[in-house]
Amino acid sequence: MSPEAAVVEAKGLAKRYGTLWAVRDATFSVRAGEIFGFAGPNGSGKSTTIRMLCGILPPTAGSGRVLGLDVEQQAEEIKQHIGYMTQHSSLYGDLTVEEHLSFYASLYGLRASAKRSAIARGIELGSLGGRERQLVGTLSGGLKQRVALSVSLLHHPRLVILDEPTAEVDPVNRRAFWQTLAKLAGEGISCIVSTHLLDEAERFHRVAFFVAGEIIAQGSPAGVIAESQLRSIIVQPVERAGLYRRLSDSPCVTEAALLGHGLRIVFRDDAAARHEIHRILKEENVTEVHPETEASLEDVYIDHLGLEPRGGEDPNRASVA
Repeated sequence: MSPEAAVVEAKGLAKRYGTLWAVRDATFSVRAGEIFGFAGPNGSGKSTTIRMLCGILPPTAGSGRVLGLDVEQQAEEIKQHIGYMTQHSSLYGDLTVEEHLSFYASLYGLRASAKRSAIARGIELGSLGGRERQLVGTLSGGLKQRVALSVSLLHHPRLVILDEPTAEVDPVNRRAFWQTLAKLAGEGISCIVSTHLLDEAERFHRVAFFVAGEIIAQGSPAGVIAESQLRSIIVQPVERAGLYRRLSDSPCVTEAALLGHGLRIVFRDDAAARHEIHRILKEENVTEVHPETEASLEDVYIDHLGLEPRGGEDPNRASVA
């Protein structure tokens, strides 16, 4: 495979179970040294797509190539050349961290100095120094994920595929995990990462949004946000419930949500929408209006889903601020 070729290329990739299409017409590519994200809720097709790329599931339709290998015809070869970390990695709790890495290094066929070097690099990448003799079963969830990541990197793959690796990880370990992925990308290693945590999607170089088995948007986080033409403002009303109801009923508002003592309003970047929103704010005697900002990836995703405006608290039951 030439250096210019895509590390992963999928065209119309699809998977059907009976009459149910788990994935339909997935088309995307992943470049060398890129962190490419699959974002979406559970059951949206992310894991099924990953399993097809890994050669675990044969596609029903479409085509895919991973490191130049066909996902259907060369599935076993793909498995040997990628690093794959499942959502719930199988770790042996009665082995120490070092024993665990040594065991998997042997399974990868590493011998002598290559094995020692791979273990040392795994401990470094996973920030596991000082825990080499600690039983894996006694580690926190975040540290177990670091061990699992180190295992997937022992054989120096050019592509690492991670299925919701930080779903149950605390913020500190999550940040360390992303720092490791950034380091790998800097070394030219490509990463595919799935997540349902949309704040994480902003860390990707490029992201594909999955809904009901289909990719509904993809590109750089900034590009996806810009294409959506969504903006947001925060206002500090004296009385929230009435304003919330009016904004929620307005066709100009994509979302209205409580935020502390204020309300966050998401709307389409349109002069008529601005005029209508500011008319409502004026009629509700709202004088404290923060500057406009661009929307978040979560706002974009909710907009694509076509959900009703939401809030963490029912303002009809909330005490007046």
